[in-house]
Amino acid sequence: MNDMRMSPNLALNQLVAQRQAAGEPLIHLGFGESRLPPFAPLMERLAAGAKRNAYGPVAGTPGVRAAVAGYFSRRGVPTGADQIVVAPGSKPLLMALGHVVPGDVLLPRPAWNTYAPQARLVGKHPIAVAIPEECGGVPDPRSLRESITAARVLGRDPRIMVLTLPDNPTGTLAPPALIRELCAIAQEEGLLIVSDEIYRDVVHDPATEFLSPAEVAPEITVTATGLSKSLALGGWRIGAARFPQGPWGEWIRSGVVSVASEIWSTLAQPMQEVAEYAFGEPEEIRDRLRASARLHGAVAREVHRIAVGAGATCRPPTGAFYVYPDFEPVRGELAKYGVSDSPTLARRMLDLGIVVLAGHLLGDEGEALRFKCATSMLYGDTVEEQQLALDAADPVALPHIRLLLDRIEDGFQRLVP
Repeated sequence: MNDMRMSPNLALNQLVAQRQAAGEPLIHLGFGESRLPPFAPLMERLAAGAKRNAYGPVAGTPGVRAAVAGYFSRRGVPTGADQIVVAPGSKPLLMALGHVVPGDVLLPRPAWNTYAPQARLVGKHPIAVAIPEECGGVPDPRSLRESITAARVLGRDPRIMVLTLPDNPTGTLAPPALIRELCAIAQEEGLLIVSDEIYRDVVHDPATEFLSPAEVAPEITVTATGLSKSLALGGWRIGAARFPQGPWGEWIRSGVVSVASEIWSTLAQPMQEVAEYAFGEPEEIRDRLRASARLHGAVAREVHRIAVGAGATCRPPTGAFYVYPDFEPVRGELAKYGVSDSPTLARRMLDLGIVVLAGHLLGDEGEALRFKCATSMLYGDTVEEQQLALDAADPVALPHIRLLLDRIEDGFQRLVP
């Protein structure tokens, strides 16, 4: 345990903040914060909830659990309030699941940098499985079967499969056919699916078909979500999880509630006031979600264009606010600058004034020339600039955003002159 280090994205964010405060003109693409102004109705609910200073039920009040159940039900997954637990962020819910459900964890490679350390913290072995060509966030089905067999030969016990829909770090969404295939494998192999859907409401095109594993295999799927990304409430720490119906789902949920009772006790009551309102999705919340998704998509697509123009291959972003370029096509040219792997590529980007999160920190192959760009940090430094970005029909044309995008394009072009 003493060998554990701070989560690399959080450590990087702190380092960048210190260097920017010291006057360095760095462009920060290394941290997945939804940099948007606080929404006034949410602040009103937070203030109204300040009078609620009692602990309350560990799993959440009946009102907030009913609101979250309604959220899932409206998305094609019928849910009762007794299937819901709320918490201070989705992170502790995922950690609690690791304490309750036995077995090792199958992860897509690359993946959000918290999944593997959480597995290790509870004594599990993370098993990385390559993602398919078309998207990230899910294991390639053929590689998944091979990895399960190989893990069992080595004495591992893979029982949990994590999916991220849409994906952090690639900014892509797995198509329905792929989800169905993975659910079939999970059912055959006796796996629990943990579907991390915290970016579900950040799908760029509202016409995109989203299929949750909970629609296909509800009896073996736990779904996690939260308000950090969709409503830019990362610092407020509001998460929720939906558990399967039936004895097994109730056993998992009961275990998670037991862990919660010993670690975080309950989601703070003012935050439950916010969550009940937000998950209830009145019209102003739905409008806010649509506007945010449009903004995230527009800026991510522009950074994707810049990366491809600099010689990278890159999956087009369709959800969340990430771009994950691969500079393998220009490996020879990069070698002239001492770039041979993920760490040296990230350092080269830093020399050019652009902060990215190196792919090896996301479980990717260290020798690969890949990194994550978090495009949601580009909307402005002030509430006024961020609101302009949110309201703009063409946010990439706004002067304060265009200035940053032009600096990014210049840096990417100088990466391989």
